[in-house]
Amino acid sequence: MRTQVAIVGGGLAGLYAARLLHAAKVEWMLIEARDRLGGRILTVDEAGQPADDGFDLGPSWYWPRMQPVLAGLVAELGLSSFEQHSDGDVVFERMSRETPQRFRPVVQDQQSFRVAGGTGALVHAVARGLPRERLVLSAQVTAMALRGEHVELVIRHADGADETLVVGHVIAAIPPRLLEATVSFTPEQEASVARRWRDTPTWMAPHAKFFAVYDRPFWRDAGLSGTAQSMVGPMAEMHDATTASGGPGLFGFLRVDAEQRAALGEEALTRACLDQLARVFGPDARTPRAILFKDWAADPRTATAADRSAGGHPAPDPAPWVTGPWKEHLALAGSETSPTEPGYLAGAVGEAGRAVAELIKKLGAGGSRVGRSSD
Repeated sequence: MRTQVAIVGGGLAGLYAARLLHAAKVEWMLIEARDRLGGRILTVDEAGQPADDGFDLGPSWYWPRMQPVLAGLVAELGLSSFEQHSDGDVVFERMSRETPQRFRPVVQDQQSFRVAGGTGALVHAVARGLPRERLVLSAQVTAMALRGEHVELVIRHADGADETLVVGHVIAAIPPRLLEATVSFTPEQEASVARRWRDTPTWMAPHAKFFAVYDRPFWRDAGLSGTAQSMVGPMAEMHDATTASGGPGLFGFLRVDAEQRAALGEEALTRACLDQLARVFGPDARTPRAILFKDWAADPRTATAADRSAGGHPAPDPAPWVTGPWKEHLALAGSETSPTEPGYLAGAVGEAGRAVAELIKKLGAGGSRVGRSSD
């Protein structure tokens, strides 16, 4: 099987790269290990099922004024957005023996926004119009070998069968750490490159999010914004998760690390989170209609063993991500490799755009012709 470009990863970066290549009439194929598109973007209903309007278990926000590339894409796709709810007091838990304190926040100049329908709506809109036969799901790239002017990819399907794909160029739209841990290279990546990939934190990978879904947004009635910070835990920060259609909810990022979460178990964590929500937002918070829990550190399509301890936010670094013999055939385009917005949705869009622009320039200069004619 042959094509001109292989895109590894079906998150926002990979899908946006496919969209741009498709518009440029460059042949491509996208390979995604999960059985769905979106990667760390996952919008679900209160039953935990993927939904067109729901709660974001992964990234939720973007900042239009600071991230014009992403804001432009949202507008181009005809999507609507809404401000993250921030009206009302913020609650702060300082010590376990102290009553949580309420504060009136300073008005934010750079307000965060959410996509109506959830961030998953962005994924669906980018994927719309792409040929379904070029989107290969439940298929993991396990090896890449450089063979002269082309690359051979070994793809393992869900049934365990392997297939070889021959391409001229590869866009790896997955986190560098995950790429280094799951794909073998022939020849091997240079030692300094492999080390840098391993040392780059994967955003969201160490984290877990807890959601409580309610019949009404009672915290707003009490003059609370839904935003809280805590030095007590188990959640370090909490926010209003109410959907654009009015589905009321609260969510929090757990401050308990991945090893502790695994030892405690989801049932104990749920009780502790509900206890905390009741302390912060009142007794109504103890009886949600539904709860959702997503531990990204336990997701093998996102996290490696190195991600079980918090590694901080990926730091911008303009140095090349690929050197040596692979430089002309492999480009990294995950959010983590962005020189300006690493770890954010805007970084994924910007990196995909950069990788495709550079690739089209190479092809125009007489780059590899593998797969340019239809099979």
